[in-house]
Amino acid sequence: MIVINARFLTQELRGVQRFAEQTCLALKRQRDDLVFVTSPGVRMHETARLLDAQVVGTRTGHLWEQLDLPRYLRSQGNPLLLSLCATAPLFYGNQIATHHDITYVRHPQSYTWQFRTAYRLMTPLLLKRLKTLITVSQFSKREIGEFYDFPAQKILVVPNAVGEEFQPGEPLQAGPRYLLAVSSPSAHKNFSRMIQAFLQLKGFEQVELRIVGGGGAVFSDPNLEALANSDPRVRFLGRLTDAQLIEQYQGAAAFVFPSLYEGFGIPPLEAQACGCPVLAANAASIPEVLQSSALYFDPLDIEHISRAMALALNSLTIRQHLRTLGLQNVARFSWDASARLISDRIDTVMVRRPRGATLTQPSRGKEHS
Repeated sequence: MIVINARFLTQELRGVQRFAEQTCLALKRQRDDLVFVTSPGVRMHETARLLDAQVVGTRTGHLWEQLDLPRYLRSQGNPLLLSLCATAPLFYGNQIATHHDITYVRHPQSYTWQFRTAYRLMTPLLLKRLKTLITVSQFSKREIGEFYDFPAQKILVVPNAVGEEFQPGEPLQAGPRYLLAVSSPSAHKNFSRMIQAFLQLKGFEQVELRIVGGGGAVFSDPNLEALANSDPRVRFLGRLTDAQLIEQYQGAAAFVFPSLYEGFGIPPLEAQACGCPVLAANAASIPEVLQSSALYFDPLDIEHISRAMALALNSLTIRQHLRTLGLQNVARFSWDASARLISDRIDTVMVRRPRGATLTQPSRGKEHS
């Protein structure tokens, strides 16, 4: 029996939760020895049903993960635990856990001091006890390994991917309607420079810049609020359903990804899967993920970002070429392939389990609601 920490089922679906959800669904298709457990308060009901997730314990949040989950694991004979989101039990030794990146170190201004402090304190404690650390790119592997002095041979790179629902739309139009960006409004996402670059464009008065994600939190940055209100062509769409997001990807002239720091970055791959040309920052893991399939710019240079936008908007040929390259690039990734990497590592860790270790059968607990 391998226990999967499915606390992500109680959380809002963002990039980290998407990785956990899709990897778990793929693992469920590949193995029959997995038990998915979560705390009360499930929000992702359909995913919980597909995983046959069981609610154990009575607490929620971090208290569930640090108290109720370890107590459940002890009752089952301390089986291997797999945690695929951003947190895990700090003092449980028989586990594989995930750390996507160290943005909280490189760009602390994107987070509250409480968040930064918690991760800086918790992560070294967790790393001391792991059988394997999962991360999502070679870039993050280097960053985490060097910063925390963690052995490279114990880090497994498992890339993100894109769901099958993300598919190309109609052929690109000669007359572009809008540029699209998708992300939270955190400081390292670099929206301020992107908007300034868009406002510098000449000759594209009918083109909009649409920004998906973040909702009202975007206006916690006064500079960004002023930029957002400076031109009605800059439109914040808030959070969208996957179906709505796919429609935006399919209709955009190009997708703009100006982030200064990413452990991986799923949105550019989603855009490419939908046939949308990608303009991207030449920073962090982004060139590793996109390789030669994007039109790159310096994310610190507003003029350079603006020129990349203009080049794409001016040339249907360039956009069509980027579309072709993007579809080829996104085909390199799949959730099933990523899950197989983890499954193989699980088998390796299980082989190393000390002789004589026994497990009891799991109690079913409460069904998810």
